[in-house]
Amino acid sequence: MRAFPRALFGRRARRRWIHLILGGALAMPYVFVGQLVVGPAMDARYVFQDLFLQLASFAVGLPLAAVTALFPLTRPLESGAVRWLCGVAPDLLAYGPARSRAAKGRTAAWFTLHLGLGGIISGMSLALPPFAVFLILLPALARFHADAVDLPASLDHTWVYALAPAVGVASLLALAACAAGCGALLARWAPALLGPAPEDRLAAAERRAADLAVRNRLARELHDSVGHALSAVTLQASAARRVLDSDPEFVREALAAIEDTTRRTVGELDAVLGVLRDGDTPGTAPAPTLDADLGGLLRRTRAGGLRVRCELGVDPAALPPLLSREAYRIVQEGLSNALRHGGPGDGADHGVALRVARAGDRLEITVENPLTGSAPCRPGGGHGLRGIADRARLLGGTSEAGPAGGMWRLRVRLPMKDPA
Repeated sequence: MRAFPRALFGRRARRRWIHLILGGALAMPYVFVGQLVVGPAMDARYVFQDLFLQLASFAVGLPLAAVTALFPLTRPLESGAVRWLCGVAPDLLAYGPARSRAAKGRTAAWFTLHLGLGGIISGMSLALPPFAVFLILLPALARFHADAVDLPASLDHTWVYALAPAVGVASLLALAACAAGCGALLARWAPALLGPAPEDRLAAAERRAADLAVRNRLARELHDSVGHALSAVTLQASAARRVLDSDPEFVREALAAIEDTTRRTVGELDAVLGVLRDGDTPGTAPAPTLDADLGGLLRRTRAGGLRVRCELGVDPAALPPLLSREAYRIVQEGLSNALRHGGPGDGADHGVALRVARAGDRLEITVENPLTGSAPCRPGGGHGLRGIADRARLLGGTSEAGPAGGMWRLRVRLPMKDPA
């Protein structure tokens, strides 16, 4: 029972009514231009005194509205009004200028429809309420102010005065129903006429894909740099604590490695956060490379007590910059896994074997460390392994990770050619 009054006079119906009134207000300049055409053509001096001439002026003005709807700002303004006043979901509307012919045609159709229905509802809103109020008050006026009522003889009957209030109320309800129906019609047609065209959807998808790629790149950079630093610092501090009294020299080396690791990580973190603040692409931020930073990475890892054997079968300085940068991150994450799942006491006889060599036209990176009882076997798990797989895939390479003969082996193959 409450649904009917809410549909006619609820908040949504009132906002859509306002949207129609705005359409009527926008239609007025076109109606005035139509009068300049209709008046001389019909040899009429006062167009507003004739309902037919008013409707003719309105009909002449609507095609002019369709032409002006081709301006670029029409669709963004109309989409904003529909979003706030008609209750249409934002993702169903296009907020950029219409570029294709089809999109411009739909925008023109919408603008004409909005002004046409808005002009009709605005005219009804101006004319019907005073008329309805007069009908509702007609019996009282006839009783107490008979000289103020001058009805035609054909309507000067008792039943006319009795039915007049009901007709007045029905007129107001009819106005509300027309406004609600036209508002619902516009809200239903808005996605079809103002919605994104295929090229708009493609552009939006490309923007989302680019944004997602930037976010994934930043996530990988943060995970690799900060994650490795925390693993290394934890292991170095643990090793230093165990030999605090017996080996002061090792403790000094561990503390120096902790200081160096944290200093470098803060610098890398500032670079990544600078990308977030300035909106630059991640490639513009300074990043460590295999040529310049592999030695420091190995030194900091060994300072935690983990033995690392490194075999270089390729000159890091000869690698393309992008390949050198991504290879460093892959090596860093491989050593981080060994730090997390190994430690100075686990597998110390074997340590970690790192091999970076050229295999044909590809750069092959292999990291092996012993499996321990505390090290979980997760061939496809962990954010780090997923990050390594993403890096390899973006460069056109492959990655494999899993147990092999009592060892955990990470093998990555990357093309030597620097991708565009």
